[in-house]
This record gives sequence, structure tokens and C-alpha cells, in this order.
Amino acid sequence: MNNGDVNQSRRRFLIGATSVVGGVGVVGAAVPFVASWNPSAKAEAAGAPVTVNISKVEPGQQITVEWRGQPVWIIRRTPEMLEGIEKLNDVVRDPQSEEATQPEYIDGIYRALKDEFGIYVGICTHLGCSPKYRPEVAPVDLGEEWLGGFYCACHGSRYDLAGRVYESQPAPANLVVPPYRYDDDNTVTVGLDPEAA
Repeated sequence: MNNGDVNQSRRRFLIGATSVVGGVGVVGAAVPFVASWNPSAKAEAAGAPVTVNISKVEPGQQITVEWRGQPVWIIRRTPEMLEGIEKLNDVVRDPQSEEATQPEYIDGIYRALKDEFGIYVGICTHLGCSPKYRPEVAPVDLGEEWLGGFYCACHGSRYDLAGRVYESQPAPANLVVPPYRYDDDNTVTVGLDPEAA
């Protein structure tokens, strides 16, 4: 065996070993890089549906949950509140919500799957402030005609308890109704449509 044969064998071995180590290094660098393209756990959770137990929500009470980084209000309306909504058909801009952002399966003046529960994204359709829930009737600061609803202090927009905006307000549209479904009598999932829809 001469020196030329030994060097050739060593050379092949070193080239092969270097190639293997280099390939492992490329794969090791590529895995985290490709994984960085996936959404973070926080981003996935932000868009995930939210399931809420509504059995303890008292009549007249509002609760707030977060869905996609936005507040979603769930209001349990009393029979008196529902009557007030009916009385306001002539003073709201879009009483049948024909121009509103809401799922196709939501219709009627109550804008809900079940009249008792109103579910709305709690962001004013004017400039994105969050209106306050004002269920009281005829408070001094809102006037004798006020039958309960939502008041946006940023620019004065008023909504009734169905999230319908009053005429001549800065807000151009009714509050948004998110997709939602009832899983049973006590549970609502915001972010999923009913199976029949």
C-alpha cells in the first residue's frame, strides 16, 4: 500500500464525515426556522373559541369575556328590557339590523339566538372605544327617554339593549354580533356557529 492510497481513503472519509456533520447542522438550523413560521400559542389562543357558563348570570346582569382580543358582552335581558327594545324601533338607525355585522342566523329586533341573552362585541362602531353598560331607565345624565342600553362616553354614541345604534349618532352601525352557539341551556361558545348554520 502506498501513500497515495492512504491519502485517498482518508480524503473520502473526511469528505463523507464533513458532509454528514454539515447536513445535520443544516437540519438543526432549519427546524427552528421553519417552526418560527407557525403562529405562537398566544396567537392561536387569541382566535380560539371561548366557552362560557351562563347559568349564574342574573337577569339584568352583563358579563364580559375576551375573544380574539376583543371584549364580548353577554347580557341577560329581563322581560322589561325586551319590551324597551320593542319601543325603540322608531328611534334606532337600523331596527332590523339589515346593515349590521352579524351572522346570517341572527335576525329580528333582539339580534339573538335566544331573546333573553344578547351577545355583542363591546367595541363602538365609531372609533373603537368601549361603551358602558347602562341598564337603568331614565337616568339624569341620559334623559327621560333612555330605556337602557350602552353609552359610549368617547363621542356620545348610544345603543339600545339589542346593540342597535340610535339615529343621528357618531357611530355608523349597530354593535357587532360575533358568531356563537348554545352547547346546552347553560353554555355558550363564542366563536363557533351553531351546527345547523
